[in-house]
Amino acid sequence: MVNLSPMTGRLPGSSERTTHWQHVYEGTETDAVSWYQAEPELSLSLMDALGMAPGAGTIDVGGGASVLVDRLLARGFSDLTVLDISKSALHASRQRVGADAPVTWLAEDLLTWEPRRTFELWHDRAVFHFLSRREVEEYQKVLCRAVAPGGVVIMATFAADGPERCSGLPVTRYEPHELGAALGPGFEVVEHRRELHATPRGTLQPFTWVAARRTPI
Repeated sequence: MVNLSPMTGRLPGSSERTTHWQHVYEGTETDAVSWYQAEPELSLSLMDALGMAPGAGTIDVGGGASVLVDRLLARGFSDLTVLDISKSALHASRQRVGADAPVTWLAEDLLTWEPRRTFELWHDRAVFHFLSRREVEEYQKVLCRAVAPGGVVIMATFAADGPERCSGLPVTRYEPHELGAALGPGFEVVEHRRELHATPRGTLQPFTWVAARRTPI
């Protein structure tokens, strides 16, 4: 099912991506966007299955206004980073959890971001499926720089029978084996799941989830 076009229909540059997602969040309440979840149950379930401890350095890419950071703080996680291209989305989360929460907020374009540290847990729900083939290659480079050897990647995209577009953009849909392969060499899938996500409007969207561990160097 995966069919990565070189660029067709995708946002070609960092400034265009930033403008697009700023408009999305400025024009819609954070709990009304299609990907909103009141409870990130599957994310937390996979973290539990993989034994992620509260001390693990954790980054949620595209985490914006997601409540995952709230739930991780409640579990005692103290080394949290949330990266999103939209300052509006990050502001909503920071206002919600409080400025004193032990969270690093990064307003960055993931594809041009240069990590200054490594993480034991990388979480990405619904960023990866927006990427073109060239963008996937850039993502892989960032992933390899940011995930520590032995670290874990938890990722979700639209499933093979999921929507073909989201937020006005085309997406790439993945089967579990395709998504695992798309992470690039050095990552071994240890778990995969399927989810039917109910949007705020009640539409069901099938998602593919994988959890992969980076092979120790």
